[in-house]
Amino acid sequence: MPETQKVALIAGASGLVGSYCLQFLLQSEQYNKVIALVRHNLPVQHPKLEQLVVDFDQLNQYKSQLKADDVYCCLGTTIKQAGSNENFFKVDYAYVYQLAALTSANAASQFLLVSAMGADANSVIFYSKVKGQIENAVKTLTFRAIHIFQPSLLLGNRTEKRTGESMAQALMPKFSFLLVGGLRKYRPVAAADVAKAMVLTAQQNITGLHYYPSDKIIKEAQKVLL
Repeated sequence: MPETQKVALIAGASGLVGSYCLQFLLQSEQYNKVIALVRHNLPVQHPKLEQLVVDFDQLNQYKSQLKADDVYCCLGTTIKQAGSNENFFKVDYAYVYQLAALTSANAASQFLLVSAMGADANSVIFYSKVKGQIENAVKTLTFRAIHIFQPSLLLGNRTEKRTGESMAQALMPKFSFLLVGGLRKYRPVAAADVAKAMVLTAQQNITGLHYYPSDKIIKEAQKVLL
């Protein structure tokens, strides 16, 4: 049992990575309280879980309640789900940045962000460009440590159907063995492994800015969760 237990805050706990992340946080002895920012209450009950129903468009109104040691940001959507580039930007940039800025102001120690492979603020691909922009924005804020996870294709069961992604999930694992050396970062990675790697990374008490492509995520996820 850790001598000093901590408080974790998670946003995006209803998503593919976020739902696993919430499970691991509740299991971890490192935390005696887990605050989940949600739009609607999740069907999850646990003695150390506190669900905070928020309006992400008015997140600054909840600043006094956004106090935690480690902040896990699993927010994210797709342009198809969002319905427009503008709405995608709002979720994947504006919400994420506001969460990071508010928790930084509240002296959070670590910020752990789920981004994506290929994130590049100069990309001509809108999705990759926004991911790169939010990475750059978060890096300007004050945290003891910032961990940015950049998974390739995510493996797992989503609630919504994504035909192209479903086909890729079926085919890519069969050819992963071909992705060696510098190509390892393109290997598909299980959403559960991304979540586990995030929780394990936060336990390591390291400082500074760190990036985790798929191959590093898989390596981190093989460690023992405490």
